[in-house]
Amino acid sequence: MDKIAFLFPGQGAQQVGMCREICEALPAARELLERANDVLRYDLAKICFEGPEDRLNSTVVSQPALYVSSFLALEKLRDESPQLIDDCQAAAGLSLGEYTAIAFAGGFSFEDGLKLVQRRGEAMQAAADETPSGMVSVLGLERSQVAEVCDAARQEGEILQIANLLCPGNTAVSGHQESCNHVAAVAESAGAMKSIPLAVAGAFHTLIMESAVAKLESALAEVEIQPSRIPVYSNVDAKPHTEPDEFRELLVRQVCSPVLWHDSIQQLLDDDFNEFFEVGYGRVLRGLMKRIARRTPCHGVLE
Repeated sequence: MDKIAFLFPGQGAQQVGMCREICEALPAARELLERANDVLRYDLAKICFEGPEDRLNSTVVSQPALYVSSFLALEKLRDESPQLIDDCQAAAGLSLGEYTAIAFAGGFSFEDGLKLVQRRGEAMQAAADETPSGMVSVLGLERSQVAEVCDAARQEGEILQIANLLCPGNTAVSGHQESCNHVAAVAESAGAMKSIPLAVAGAFHTLIMESAVAKLESALAEVEIQPSRIPVYSNVDAKPHTEPDEFRELLVRQVCSPVLWHDSIQQLLDDDFNEFFEVGYGRVLRGLMKRIARRTPCHGVLE
C-alpha cells in the first residue's frame, strides 16, 4: 500500500500569473483568496495575477502568496481527488512551506498561518535591510566541499554558511554580501559546476536573521497551536513532529538554521513513504525529488 506525503514549496516558486486559472475555475479557490485578502489587507490576487513582478518577488508578498497558493492547490485536490487528502499520512514544507505543512496538518488555522507568514516575511525583510547580505546556489559539490568553500570565501568577521541542503549537488549558502561575492571563484576552484547568486532579500537561515527571531516568537505566542493530525517533518532536524511546543520552537529555530530538505526527504523515504505530491505552484520540489530518489513518484497539483 502506498504511503503518501504532501510537500509544500517555499519562496522562489512564485511567478506573475500564478493561480489565475484555478481561481477562474473553482469558486472555493476564489473564496479562499478573499479570506486571504481580509487577513493581509491588500489585494493578493491582483498582485499574483498581474504583478508587478518586483512586488510579487518581494519577501513580504511572495511568502504569503506561496502559502495561499498551496491552499488553492489543496482546494483543487478537494474538488478533483478528495480521497488523496484523507490518504495523506505526513507533510513537509521547504522553509516557508513548513508553515503551510503545519496548517494543512491541523496545527493552526489557515488565517493564523497566514498571519504568521506575513509577520515572518516582514521580520525577515527588516533583518535583511539591516545588513547587506545574500545567498548563492552552489551546484556540483558535496556537502563537505561546500562547507570548505564557505571557510575559504568567508571574509574576516563575516558570516558565510550553508543555508539550504536541497539535494545531492545542490546547496545554497548565505552570508554577508562581501563573502558571497567570493563564493563563485572559490567554488569554481573546488570543482563546482556553477554558482548562481539568488534573487533574495538577504542571508536567510543564518544568524544575520537573528533580529527576526524575537518578532517571530512574539507572533507565535499570539497563535493557538494544536497537536497535528499527521506528522510534519521539520526543516531544522529532518524529524517528524506533532506537538504544539515543538512547532513553536522549531519555527523559531528555522529562521537562523540550515534547511535540511534533502535529509527530510530521505527520512520520509526511510519511513516507507513512497508517493509524494508537490502541493503548490511550480515544479521545484519535483525537480529536487528526481535528484534524491529518481524512481519515487512526485506528482504536481498546480503548474
